[in-house]
Amino acid sequence: MKPTFIISCPIDTYSGYGARSRDVVKAIIEMDKYDVKILPQRWGATPWGFIEDHEEWEFLSKYFWQPEPNKQYPKPDIWMQITIPNEFIPQGHYNIGMTAGIETTLCRAEWIEGCNRMNIIVGSSNHTVQVLKDSKFQQKNEQQQVIKNIELSTKTEVLFEGFDENTYKKTNEVLDLPEIKESFCFLFVGHWMQGAFGHDRKNVGLLVKSFLETFKNKQKQPALILKTSQGSVSYMERDSILTKINDIKKSVKGKLPKIYLLHGDFLNEEMNQIYNHPKVKCMVSLTKGEGFGRPLLEFTQTKKPIITTGWSGHVDFLKPDMSILLPGTLGDIHPSVKNDWFVDGAKWFDVDTMALGKALKDMHKNYKDYIHRGKQQGNFAKENFTFEKMKEKFSKILEENVVAAPQQVSLQLPKLKKIGGDTQIELPKLKLPKLKKVEI
Repeated sequence: MKPTFIISCPIDTYSGYGARSRDVVKAIIEMDKYDVKILPQRWGATPWGFIEDHEEWEFLSKYFWQPEPNKQYPKPDIWMQITIPNEFIPQGHYNIGMTAGIETTLCRAEWIEGCNRMNIIVGSSNHTVQVLKDSKFQQKNEQQQVIKNIELSTKTEVLFEGFDENTYKKTNEVLDLPEIKESFCFLFVGHWMQGAFGHDRKNVGLLVKSFLETFKNKQKQPALILKTSQGSVSYMERDSILTKINDIKKSVKGKLPKIYLLHGDFLNEEMNQIYNHPKVKCMVSLTKGEGFGRPLLEFTQTKKPIITTGWSGHVDFLKPDMSILLPGTLGDIHPSVKNDWFVDGAKWFDVDTMALGKALKDMHKNYKDYIHRGKQQGNFAKENFTFEKMKEKFSKILEENVVAAPQQVSLQLPKLKKIGGDTQIELPKLKLPKLKKVEI
């Protein structure tokens, strides 16, 4: 009998955690070693129904499990939650917490306590695991005496988010972008999140202004394509993003380069076509922090160069001699972006804008000098960060760490032999010692 493996995760949501969940659960199923059951969960306000909308993932729905209310079930052999650590609650004989962690330098004490409730924590990157290890707290009483130290005590492993080689690859099939006239375009992919100018996590506002300042009044100007949203795909949201772009443009004087907005839901295949479009020459991101940074990994398979920040999760797969990793400093999180996940004293990355401007100009002027580096980066990612490599590593993590639950031992009863109309127990024959006759 296969060990029971129950996974609680936002597998059916349009979210980064949803994509992570689908890949991990698919890997577990393909290992063919476990009796897999899925408990679908929501993820914030992200839309639901991804699996029904994508037929290639519909096979997962047959593993969905809905426990009956008020019914007692035996503990699963393995229990796993894919979420943020404060939600971790052990339910099995062996308990796994999987998380992308936090994009800053510290996490909340509740996250560490959640991690310590599990048998093992699996993080998406070295950054994720290191932040959990670095986050240490002291619980004090009213007299300010330390009554408890809170720090990570659970074992950790790193499991990267592997890309699908069948989807993300070189292709001549490209999405039609007739309105874009420029032959050289920088591409950004990611959410434009909350925060004042220069403080949103993906740093989209600063990217827009830096691009405009770098290439204003130039005789031959590149374009910037923003594939972005604020969490939904409504017309109101699109207008909100366009308003932000126009407000930034008003702050820059001169003849400005073009910025194009791609807004709405795209299939993975369509994203790959955008990545491979001949007008798209380079991906650029000024992200302040990533738990992993999946779009950057996906883009490596175009073999085109990448410009991004040199800190947090994505530096696991982006190498400084193959991509342009911009310098900068760790700065405080602005009050405009703070939420319940951020902790006082946490920091994230502020890019060096002088280095950014220089990198953008040199990429545009001397693009041929970067083509070889893009190819090296793509080959490195394909050798080490595919879905199959992820599955292989996860299988090894499970084999080396999961402690099997006590198995029920079957009782071996003696065989029954039917004699006449009665059933009797056939006892094993006993070999008795020979007796020696002694005269008295």
